[in-house]
Amino acid sequence: MAVAEQQSVERTQRPSDTRVPTVIVDDVHIVYTVHGAGTGRGSATAALGRLLSRKSSPNVRRVHAVKGVSFTSYRGEAIGIIGSNGSGKSTILRAIAGLLPPERGKIYTDGQPSLLGVNAALMNDLTGERNVILGGLAMGMTQEEVRSRYQGIVDFSGINEKGDFISLPMRTYSSGMAARLRFSIAAAKNHDVLMIDEALATGDRAFQRRSEARIRELRKEAGTVFLVSHNNNSIRDTCDRVVWLEKGELLMDGPTDDVLKAYEDHTK
Repeated sequence: MAVAEQQSVERTQRPSDTRVPTVIVDDVHIVYTVHGAGTGRGSATAALGRLLSRKSSPNVRRVHAVKGVSFTSYRGEAIGIIGSNGSGKSTILRAIAGLLPPERGKIYTDGQPSLLGVNAALMNDLTGERNVILGGLAMGMTQEEVRSRYQGIVDFSGINEKGDFISLPMRTYSSGMAARLRFSIAAAKNHDVLMIDEALATGDRAFQRRSEARIRELRKEAGTVFLVSHNNNSIRDTCDRVVWLEKGELLMDGPTDDVLKAYEDHTK
């Protein structure tokens, strides 16, 4: 067989992976430096002395929050991230978003990751209406896009179901109302990579169903969605893949039902 013919056969027989990577997390380690309170008088003088002598403070502690985690996400996937409190779930999302630099390892992203958490910043002294506009502009929408999507954002959030709350300052909202508005603003735009940190834990079941449906729409529109949640039902309804972190380490990465079963057996 000629060389050209042999290469053609090999290309035909070789399985092709047409999936497009969106996030590559390669052996990532993240370490927090925690500064404790000084004790005794003269602590400021002692601190200055340590700086001049380049000695570390006895009250500084290093916390190894993420330990050698590696995985790759692909366009069109919805990936749940689970684990007990303090396992590094929110930390890895913040690192993917570029908010935390890894101490070791690399993170590569295709497109701009957008992190949505229940603590996402909106302006408490401004009305919900102004926050929708500013939030949309901050995500890169044009003024025309914000105007055309404004009513859909308000309706999706359900803010006005019990009154004209959208015209009131954000400080008058309950935590659940504020979280619903944050999610609604972020979900109004198609994202290359959308990361949701516990956003579906707030709101009633009707809002959770709307949120889950919107995440499925985002997947169809070629985005990748990461969802951190302690609600396994939301993970099951939304995600087809789950990454399980525990004590900063990757314990399992696979199909949703397989990983959740192992996690639930582990936590019984």
